[in-house]
Amino acid sequence: MTGRPEVLFPLFGALTALDGIGPKTAQTLEQAGIAKPRDMLMTLPHSGVDRQRRDSIRDVVPPVTVTVQVTVGAHYPPRTKGRPYRVHVTDTQTEFQLVFFHARGDYLQRLLPTGQRRVVSGKVEIFDGIAQIVHPDHVLPPDEASDIPTYEPVYPLHAGISQKLMWKATRSAVAMAPHLPEWIDAPLKAREGWPDWYEALEKVHAPGATADLSPDDPARQRLAYDELFAHQITLALARSAVRRGKGRVSQGTGVLRDKVLAALPYQPTGAQSRAIGEIAADLATELRMNRLLQGDVGSGKTLVALMALLSVVEAGGQGVMMAPTEILARQHLEGLRPLAESAGVVLEILTGRDKGSERKAKLAALADGRIDILVGTHAVFQKDVHFHDLRLAVIDEQHRFGVAQRMELGAKGQAVDVLVMTATPIPRSLALAQYGDMDVSVLDEKPPGRMPVQTALVSTSRMDEVVDKLRHAVAEGRQAYWVCPLVEESEVMDMTAAEERFKQLRATLGEGVVGLVHGQMPPAEKDAAMARFVAGDTKVLVATTVIEVGVNVPNASIMMIERAEHFGLAQLHQLRGRVGRGSAASTCLLLYQSPLTEGGRRRLEILRETEDGFRISEEDLSMRGAGDVIGTAQSGLPRFRIADLERQTALMALAQSDARKLLHDDPALETERGKSARTLLWLMEQDKAIRLMSVG
Repeated sequence: MTGRPEVLFPLFGALTALDGIGPKTAQTLEQAGIAKPRDMLMTLPHSGVDRQRRDSIRDVVPPVTVTVQVTVGAHYPPRTKGRPYRVHVTDTQTEFQLVFFHARGDYLQRLLPTGQRRVVSGKVEIFDGIAQIVHPDHVLPPDEASDIPTYEPVYPLHAGISQKLMWKATRSAVAMAPHLPEWIDAPLKAREGWPDWYEALEKVHAPGATADLSPDDPARQRLAYDELFAHQITLALARSAVRRGKGRVSQGTGVLRDKVLAALPYQPTGAQSRAIGEIAADLATELRMNRLLQGDVGSGKTLVALMALLSVVEAGGQGVMMAPTEILARQHLEGLRPLAESAGVVLEILTGRDKGSERKAKLAALADGRIDILVGTHAVFQKDVHFHDLRLAVIDEQHRFGVAQRMELGAKGQAVDVLVMTATPIPRSLALAQYGDMDVSVLDEKPPGRMPVQTALVSTSRMDEVVDKLRHAVAEGRQAYWVCPLVEESEVMDMTAAEERFKQLRATLGEGVVGLVHGQMPPAEKDAAMARFVAGDTKVLVATTVIEVGVNVPNASIMMIERAEHFGLAQLHQLRGRVGRGSAASTCLLLYQSPLTEGGRRRLEILRETEDGFRISEEDLSMRGAGDVIGTAQSGLPRFRIADLERQTALMALAQSDARKLLHDDPALETERGKSARTLLWLMEQDKAIRLMSVG
């Protein structure tokens, strides 16, 4: 893949090549993320103003934009400083005023000479019974009035940039754009009725009516598809690069898995069995597995992961299961060890805590193959950790491990298969954007015997009542989490809030009943506080959101979330998932401070209505937007300029299957369409894809 195609050079040149943009304006635009003509092309108008010519302002209902031809009458300069300058004008039916503030009289005399005709366009309003246009947007002699568009696009603006400037600059960016050969599959383009790329650009920058601004307009849809398609080609290239790395065939015998299934007190759900089958099939091929296991809180991902690990052990290999924190690694160990033992499989843990001779002994056992499955934190990445035959890595809670770390782990064995587990149900469109390089298995059923969690909304004004109820519950031997509010994104302040609440509850409920964990504690203290709660020594655990992910205390049946309106939906859903794990009926109290905003109330009500994490995540997406749902800063979620992930899920799915098919038919992108697709990758600045192509 040689450099950028020459046909795209102008679009990647200086902004100052566009009409009306000097060096200073170029700097301002750059701060707004518009650094070259290409970015200007991809900045679409978000609304429009109807400027078609009217005979008289009487033809419209103020306040509204109107464009009329007038005869200029008398000028009335202000009598005192700070008063407006008024010019009387007459159209075919009536008289009205043009009003200017802080304007120079000589300038207005030249702009609007008494007795002459002018075409004016601006917002007409009624003020004290008199119709007026304050600071018209356009004032032109009749022979130049054709410059005023009948429907004027309105662009998103940045301080110091006017609509007039954007109008000029976008016209000249469109004029500079080349005609490019088509990269969209011809039957698809015909079926959707999409225009060519250049035509689409012309159309979106010159809308004729409001309908042309909708995301469903064919020209806009086509440009959104181009963005999504380029992104999906990148992910598909990454996927085929992983798959090109030959995998190992791990064909399990089923012996160990059958032993574990026999030891289980229940049958796996249909969704679990399906996922187990999909993973076993992947392991048995020589393509490298790169699969995402997505399951809601309590849908039984751990069992699926263990079955995958046992498949490779049956085939004579080793597996590793990675967790983001030591607490979670120990929890996996406790959950998996009894099951592994029922199958006679050796399971060990390795964390940063292992030191000296104990660590040496573990490393030796690992290198000799005497340990079948290793559970650990990222201590597993350290240089001196060697496996005898590592074949599968299971990674818990994806968003804590970047793609780079996935690769690093892959280097530990020969062509390690990767299974990533996430307990955050992600809406389909985001899953496609973020994990489009992976194959996905979904667990969408709850195992039998899980009790639903009762969710209630309570105002903080009833705090005393709440604490009183908690005292009774504790007396009956129940355990509770008390999650403290998020304070202004500051961990130190979160800690103070948690410490305050801890002191208050300790005063009411008694010494030794209440424990505390927050992010600022040394890990050993945090683990000790957790351990006391797990053992049932403390009855109430006051915590910041450190407990959000994966802590398992079956006896805890009450979840209090203070100032719940400050939390995101997905976070509240995760927190609620910490209870309802035992046989007792569980409750989740969402304590809110009234008055709630409309959005805040809607969020809390969704939680009261449903426990389905996938439904909750779809709602979250439509309420908050894509960036917030995964926290764009750390998600690596691409920033799309035109495509809208919330409304164009179907387009994203289409782009994924199209991109995978294109690479399947033309892996090196050498056909005519393949070459056009390369141009698209350059146009959309998909540098990662371009690097993969040149490596490939």
